[in-house]
Amino acid sequence: MKIVFNRKMIEGAVQPLMCAVSGKATLTAVEGILFEADAENATCTMTTFDLEKGMRVQVKADVQEGGSCIINAQKFSQTVRVMEGDSVTLTVDANQQACISSGKASHRMNTLPASDFPKLPPLLTPDGFEVSQSALRRLLAKTMYAMATNDQRQVLNGCFLRVEDDSLLAVACDSFRLARCSLSLPVENRNEDGTRLNFSVILPTKSVGELFRMLKDDERESVRVYLTRKTMIFYFADYIFFTRLVEGVYIDFDRLILTNHRNFCEVERQALIAALERAALVTEERVAGSVRAFVKLELHEDTLRISATSALGSTNDELWVEHVGEDLVIAFNNRFLLDSLRACTAEKVRLSMTSALTSINIEPSTPKPDETELFMLLPVRMKE
Repeated sequence: MKIVFNRKMIEGAVQPLMCAVSGKATLTAVEGILFEADAENATCTMTTFDLEKGMRVQVKADVQEGGSCIINAQKFSQTVRVMEGDSVTLTVDANQQACISSGKASHRMNTLPASDFPKLPPLLTPDGFEVSQSALRRLLAKTMYAMATNDQRQVLNGCFLRVEDDSLLAVACDSFRLARCSLSLPVENRNEDGTRLNFSVILPTKSVGELFRMLKDDERESVRVYLTRKTMIFYFADYIFFTRLVEGVYIDFDRLILTNHRNFCEVERQALIAALERAALVTEERVAGSVRAFVKLELHEDTLRISATSALGSTNDELWVEHVGEDLVIAFNNRFLLDSLRACTAEKVRLSMTSALTSINIEPSTPKPDETELFMLLPVRMKE
């Protein structure tokens, strides 16, 4: 196999591939990039797959001799990055020895046969849809903060996504907080049999983070998505990202969200965030032998008092609010409360509460006609 790449092109192509390279695997092949050179079409397809998520990139190249092999991803990326010429030549001999050269510089390394690479899931299926990248990105931005990472209930270690012909819904929950967001928008149906879109999947937490970084905040850019029972595949303009899905039935989130609250408070979101960030100077301090402090909210008539006390000091603040209901004192993990408020994009938010021991709902005071968002958070028990 012998391929001549444009150095800047191959360097740019390798960068997104690194997101699906495993660094702690017992299988050496998943630490590498699968190179497949096609002399007839003058292309080289590169694939990485860590057994949970994968990436495929195809670039134009001068393929002088076709073939395939696996090269360690970290070593190849570092080698290409330090080369100085305009082009990089990759040559692999019959003994699975690779030579990467540019100008007078060359570097040799071992490769593995392509047959060692793990079997990939199908990357093109009869079921799928197409949607705006910015819409999907906005949906994930509002919910991904609430995903669990190591919960015993596997279905919580990811983001639930429901796709219909005219809407997208995303939900994430980590047992302490819940984020639910839906968008009403046209979704292009790519089901070959013409059936209506009605997909419900759970994307793993790590895959959601990588997908979010790939999506562009541009209404003109779209992403094609295909599904199997166990896999979701995303087709971008220059590359393909695919991920295994979390198996199982997601929690009944609508049943968890309380709708009969008796206490309501409307407040400027940025003003509340600023007050909580000041409180974080106390709540985020770690002192040996103590736990992280909570932030306490006291609702009294049209005043919201925000306070926190730790071993190193205390803080107090006040905000004017529009309050309906009884006076209430409730406490939260400050970081969790800040995450929920930052995920909401409204200028003014509505806090719905009942007691110091029941969950709080955070919603925009004025909902958008084509978007609904709700953020739920459990309080913490205050020490007497």
